[in-house]
Amino acid sequence: MNRALIVDREGAVERWTLNDPASRNALSDAMVVGLYAACLRARDDPTLRGVVLRGAGGAFCAGGSLGGFAHAIGQPLQPGETDPLIAVNRGFGDLLHALGSLPQWLLCAVDGPAMGGGFGLVCCADIVLATERASFATPEVTLGLPPAQIAPFVWRRLGDATARQCLLSGARWSAREAQAAGLVNRVVADGAIDAAVAEATATLNRAAPGAVAATKQLLLRLCDDRPDLRDEAAIAFASALRGPEAAAGLAAFANKRPAPWAPEPPGTEPPKVGRS
Repeated sequence: MNRALIVDREGAVERWTLNDPASRNALSDAMVVGLYAACLRARDDPTLRGVVLRGAGGAFCAGGSLGGFAHAIGQPLQPGETDPLIAVNRGFGDLLHALGSLPQWLLCAVDGPAMGGGFGLVCCADIVLATERASFATPEVTLGLPPAQIAPFVWRRLGDATARQCLLSGARWSAREAQAAGLVNRVVADGAIDAAVAEATATLNRAAPGAVAATKQLLLRLCDDRPDLRDEAAIAFASALRGPEAAAGLAAFANKRPAPWAPEPPGTEPPKVGRS
């Protein structure tokens, strides 16, 4: 049984809970596989009317987990070698596409951080609820990586100008700032998320399931003329992870110091040239 994702059902609604509190529900391979399988099953279940996606332990999702690929950071491929990172990252792109095309309504309940890939999951939702203590960011570029697979979904959710502001800066948003940007539909008090989910579920279930599925299909048709970037995104991400910027950025993050390209913190004395 895949315990990285807990699936509970009550009537015609399922709750999918990201379940790795120790990592703040980072997207491990097991979690991505579990979510993708749940999407495929839900797609073919005519008795299912909606899905609530949330995280366990006071966090929504801390983003991607490098897992067994940490050794690849900054390491170029050998001539003729096929990069396994490409397939892994493409698999995450497949998950985002499956999540965003569910025929049922999808509600994300965000309590705590939703970072990187977790931000991408939120952008696939039809409705997003967040607690006051929720926070949102796409920090990949500050680590030397492109937010490759999530970029099209962030762009679709937020529009070009706001998506650029978000993806190119890595700035962190509060729940209220995310609501102002159009990412979050409603902000509720800390501790009130369960009641808000129940209220939203009751409202969404007033709609006929066939009408919901048809409406979502029409909305997806608006994206039909846009390119499918999953392969290109996977290659871009894998190439960057093996490059020098990711090696420097992730090392700086691990050691809690600024990346080489980041400005020095205020009050830091500039280096003295010619002195040892």
